[in-house]
Amino acid sequence: MPKAGLAKSESQYGVHPGVAMVQKWLAELKENTGRSMEEWIVLVNKEGPKDEKSRREWLKSKHKIAPNSAWWIAERAEGKGGDEDSPEVYLKAAVRYVEAQYAGPKKKLRPIFDELLTLGKSLGKDVKACPCKTIVPLYRNHVFAQVKPTTNSRIDLGFALTHYKGKLSKRLIDTGGLAKKDRIMHRIEITAVEQIDGEVKKWLKTAYDLDV
Repeated sequence: MPKAGLAKSESQYGVHPGVAMVQKWLAELKENTGRSMEEWIVLVNKEGPKDEKSRREWLKSKHKIAPNSAWWIAERAEGKGGDEDSPEVYLKAAVRYVEAQYAGPKKKLRPIFDELLTLGKSLGKDVKACPCKTIVPLYRNHVFAQVKPTTNSRIDLGFALTHYKGKLSKRLIDTGGLAKKDRIMHRIEITAVEQIDGEVKKWLKTAYDLDV
């Protein structure tokens, strides 16, 4: 029974685009650096510094490893990370991410999240929700919206409306995304399921339609 429940939860989510990038990196790591991930982990634990931060610097300075690669190798040598190493591993992690986001005081926000997830996925078969640790982005070709439990009493539904030419609703709050070069530039605050009204649906559909 637990396995069936997990499978049901996993089916709500799609594989994050970052997984393909990490898989490519892992496949090319030995060719690019002279060692596979397993070989790097052995070396780091045998010859490297004891703490993760020092290991990253050691990999960069002594072995000329690129910053991102040094970060990922050091992380895995600590027995951490790896959530995006394969689709299967990611989908299991995705369930944990969402459960953690709506645990404790934020548990009461879960019905809002579930309703927004259902609404977002109803826009088209090409929509996929790809949870991260703190947010759940909705993708079509790119991220067109995101669901974030910002406080214990509020979810922010963000929208990518960069190319929208019409008049924006007063309910839309500027996120400062333009200055940060973030796709999510506006958000609507939601504190109850009843607030997921026609206006919320309109802007979610607009953001979806713009992502072509």
